[in-house]
Amino acid sequence: MTDRDSGSDRDERDVPSASVAITAGAALFNEGRFLAASGAWGSGGRPPDDDGDAERDGDRDADDVERLRRGLAAAATATHRAADGDDSGAAERAADAVAALTGVSDSRGVALASVREWAEKLAAASTDADAGSAPRIRVDDETPAFGRLSLAAAGVAAPALARAGEPGDPQVLATAAEFAREERGTGRTEFAELLFAYLRTPDARPQVAARLGDHVEREARKRRDVDGLF
Repeated sequence: MTDRDSGSDRDERDVPSASVAITAGAALFNEGRFLAASGAWGSGGRPPDDDGDAERDGDRDADDVERLRRGLAAAATATHRAADGDDSGAAERAADAVAALTGVSDSRGVALASVREWAEKLAAASTDADAGSAPRIRVDDETPAFGRLSLAAAGVAAPALARAGEPGDPQVLATAAEFAREERGTGRTEFAELLFAYLRTPDARPQVAARLGDHVEREARKRRDVDGLF
């Protein structure tokens, strides 16, 4: 499988108005993984390979991006709580989402109208606001999903899934993502293939996570052995 086959040639520089974390979170949300989406959006700091647009544009833009991510994370958490039947908890977090997203002046390509409308329904405990009717989140006129994520976004989404309870160790998956990025341009796609398989084949996640763990340990051991020579 090549980078083009996996969709990993579509890195974040091709969608400059949205950060890697925002796109990864949108894919998780669209796949119904609301808690993982909240984790991807709410995690502090920039993900690897982010284009640094917040820092480049200054503190005000950085605050705007943080507000956007906080609002999206709250909307995802509210949706997760609604799916669990925690209507009061969902309404509380949805109100937080509405407050944060209302103050966003630059959506970084996210179509926020449907997200705000959804959060308002959850906040009002509307009878038609069940998790199954959650909107699909669009970013730069596309609907992110596991099948078309960049390698950088996959490297954010996979650990977020593991942190939300899916098989695998989040740190191992994050390390696998680092190794996958280092493979680019070398003709090797071992880690990238497994990372995308982890996202796209949920029934096989336990086996893929185990294989990734073995590969990460083998690669780490190889690097330790090389370092020991010098």
